[in-house]
Amino acid sequence: MTNQESWLRSSIYVFRAACILLVAIAINPGRAGPQTSDNNRPPQGRALPTVVLRDAPLLRLPGGYNPDRKSDFLADSNSPSHWSGSTLYVFNSWEQPWRATGPDAFHLGKGSPVGFENPELKKMWIWVESTWKDDDGMLYGWVHNEVPNVCPPRPDNIPGYPIVVRVEAVRSTDDGANWQYLGSVLGGAADSVRCNTQNPWYAGGMGDQFVMPDKEKKYFYFFFTNYSGVFAEQGICLARMRYSDRDNPRGKVWLYYKGMWNEPGIGGNATPLFPAIVDIARRDCNTFWGPSIHWNTYLDEYVMLLNRVYDSAWQAEGIYISFNPDLSDPNGWSAPQKIMDRGEAIHADPQKPGNGWYAQVMGTGRGETDKLAGRTARFFLDGQSRWEIEFRKPGEK
Repeated sequence: MTNQESWLRSSIYVFRAACILLVAIAINPGRAGPQTSDNNRPPQGRALPTVVLRDAPLLRLPGGYNPDRKSDFLADSNSPSHWSGSTLYVFNSWEQPWRATGPDAFHLGKGSPVGFENPELKKMWIWVESTWKDDDGMLYGWVHNEVPNVCPPRPDNIPGYPIVVRVEAVRSTDDGANWQYLGSVLGGAADSVRCNTQNPWYAGGMGDQFVMPDKEKKYFYFFFTNYSGVFAEQGICLARMRYSDRDNPRGKVWLYYKGMWNEPGIGGNATPLFPAIVDIARRDCNTFWGPSIHWNTYLDEYVMLLNRVYDSAWQAEGIYISFNPDLSDPNGWSAPQKIMDRGEAIHADPQKPGNGWYAQVMGTGRGETDKLAGRTARFFLDGQSRWEIEFRKPGEK
């Protein structure tokens, strides 16, 4: 298939997916501001905010040490944070989570591995990718769990891969030093696993999630990456759970599918907000993944950052942004617009190329986190930031 034919095939699929995703597939060099075209307009003609990225002194999250890989790490996923009094808590993960604390994001101490009430969780490959602290002090977490050895081993693959992913719920009474297991809440159907995939990482499942409640605390919304074997359901998908079910979440999470919230979180169908462009089971896969979301107090709306890859090796294509004033409206998200190209994304560490993954915003003021930021914040990739991000209202220079 030629590049032109591949582009046409992708465009036809996107159009049939209700024009949710009409973005340019071509890779544009250099740092870019929000890009639009005749085929990538804000919904209902709504004027969108813009962002400006500026160089800033390098800031690295503390990370931890992975004993199985015998390697230090900064972050291998989104890095959630919360405040307790005057202390900021930040979690970094790579197959197990570590927690660091400090008076602010610029003065975090060395991280320590967290504990689990159920010792079996220490044997699992898990990443704490999203947290929410309740008013009563209970900290809730949602874990990306990679289940290895589901498929026959491949001599050219990392041992245990390709994996199947699912999302687990946990909670903590001591700000995340120790966690209690609450159960699996999101996962694909068994018959959607594809061990014959050309993707070395994923054979199926749901993961790389970001969880956030609405302002009224009626629902938690789960924005996640669907690695399903069903191409039409791959991409950034959405589920929700009643806020009141947070302590007993098993069977209480429902997937968004064809305009309804009636598919079970385990084994159900899902309609992507931003569909995969090329099947992730193919070597030339192309998809958005790993969303991170914050409420922006300056813009008075939600901001989503998206990673995008262009092949099965999961090489970064760029970083995108989307806006929505109403978290409960799946159709309110603006079409993703590129804010950073691959060439810059993979150089979060100016000394050596990285993956260019895990784009997230972190507010740096007292009370601000990965879920709350204002006009100016820090922009992170791979657990490090050498950029400041400024948000501008529509028409603002």
